Amino acid sequence: MGEVWRATDEVLGRAVAVKLLLGDQADASSTARFRLEAQTAARLSHPHLVAVFDFGAWEDRFFLVMELVEGQSLGDLLAAQERVHPELVARIAGQAAAGLAAAHRQGIVHRDIKPGNLMLDADGSVKIGDFGIAQFVDDPSTALTTAGHIVGTSLYLAPERALGRTADSASDMYSLGCVVYQLLLGQPPFRSDTATATLYQHVDTPPVPLRQRGVDISAAFDAYLLGLLAKQPEERPTAQQVSDWFRTDAWRGRPEPLPAQTPTSHRATAPMAPKPSPAAPSAPVGPTTYRLPGPTGRRRQAPARSAPARRRSTREAIRRRPRVASAIAGTATFLAAVYLGMILFSPDSSSAGTPDQSPSSAPSAPSQDGGGAQPQGDQQPDGEQRGDRQQDDQRQGEDGNRHRDGEDEQDD
Repeated sequence: MGEVWRATDEVLGRAVAVKLLLGDQADASSTARFRLEAQTAARLSHPHLVAVFDFGAWEDRFFLVMELVEGQSLGDLLAAQERVHPELVARIAGQAAAGLAAAHRQGIVHRDIKPGNLMLDADGSVKIGDFGIAQFVDDPSTALTTAGHIVGTSLYLAPERALGRTADSASDMYSLGCVVYQLLLGQPPFRSDTATATLYQHVDTPPVPLRQRGVDISAAFDAYLLGLLAKQPEERPTAQQVSDWFRTDAWRGRPEPLPAQTPTSHRATAPMAPKPSPAAPSAPVGPTTYRLPGPTGRRRQAPARSAPARRRSTREAIRRRPRVASAIAGTATFLAAVYLGMILFSPDSSSAGTPDQSPSSAPSAPSQDGGGAQPQGDQQPDGEQRGDRQQDDQRQGEDGNRHRDGEDEQDD
């Protein structure tokens, strides 16, 4: 709609693009659409959207002053080469989705995404222009359509729009998917002899995966593109999701680490048993050392030092046992000797040991010589007998002490 001229802004001294509405197109509908484009673009400010600077009329002709894009459209790119490299296509798709996301956040649906409305500047950056048939989501009256009349290009029209339903942001994503498909293959996903037949294909015919048509792209890229071309609007990703996905390397289809490799890597990186440092001297462990069957990570324990002490205490206990037994035996012998002496040498025991004399054995009367009674035979007095027995007991005690001292010397 209209024609575009290169011009110079004399006030600011910059090059601009001036879109001029032709005289034969200056009907009420075209004028309203042209004005809508100016109002819509003026609400948007994004690196991937063509900026609008001014709008007005000159000699009953409306004009729109816009940002000048030094470059070419994607339509020109497709005319120059049959297919576009997947890496460039991924960059174009990501940037175009970012621009659409900015418009959708403002409640604006472009409704005419096609190669001719996507520009590449001198740096290769995407610029989306021509919001002439854009629609404000919160104001359906801005669609500027009549009943039974579909506004848009049939090759890139979403199925819901082909059925006459209201366009939304998902409709723009379907159109972008058709453009990406055409950039990779050289032709759009659906094309027929008539526009009506093409619209039926959008509604009923599933798209053929590009890998089946000989396009060298990853399976991830192919599957994601089929998601953009889903028949149901709710099944398509949003513009922001598409922009985020293409900014990563996900479209390359680089495989993630396989789960089966995880245990192997864990085994390879498992911490081994700590090796003893050669600089750290080991503690002395005595003349005998022990070698473990293998490095197990356990700390070698020093030999127990309480075992010799226990052996010494046991040996001393065994050595003390004869001394204790000898002392007990000597004590018992001494007590037995004392007890026997008390019995034998007590006054009661001497009288008990001498038989009682009967009257018939009474001592005879003193002799006529006048001497007293004399002892009979070799009989000794009682005092001498006690002295002899005490000497015998003393000898037995000394013999017992010598016996005990001998046993102690043998033990030592």
